[in-house]
Amino acid sequence: MGEHHLRGRCVLVVEDEFLLADDLSHSLQEAGAIVLGPVRTVSDALRLIETGARMDGALLDVNLGREKVFPVAEALEARNVPFCFTTGYESQSIPERFSKVARFEKPLDSDAVARAIGEHMLT
Repeated sequence: MGEHHLRGRCVLVVEDEFLLADDLSHSLQEAGAIVLGPVRTVSDALRLIETGARMDGALLDVNLGREKVFPVAEALEARNVPFCFTTGYESQSIPERFSKVARFEKPLDSDAVARAIGEHMLT
C-alpha cells in the first residue's frame, strides 16, 4: 500500500478470525497505524478500553463467536471513539441505534478498509 495516511493513529481491532485479524492489522500498520489488539472477545475489548489507552478509532467484527460486539460499540461511543463494523451478515443484524455506523462487508479487502478509515473515519 505504501501510503501512511494513518500515521501515529491508534486503531483497535476486534476480530475473532485469526487470519482476517492478522491481515487487517498488517494493512493498518502499512498505513502507519498503531494497532491495538487484535482482540477476539467482547470481554478482552472492554478490558482494553477500560485501561484508558489512546484510541483514535476501531474496527469491530459484529459477530465474535457466540457473542455480538455491541457492548464494545457502546463503550467506544461513550468515549467518543469513532468505529466501524465488519460483518458477513445483513445490515438488519445491526441494531437501529448503530444504523449510521460505517459497515464493511466480508470478505474484506483489508487495504481498502485501511484506506477508507484513514480518509473518512479518522479525519
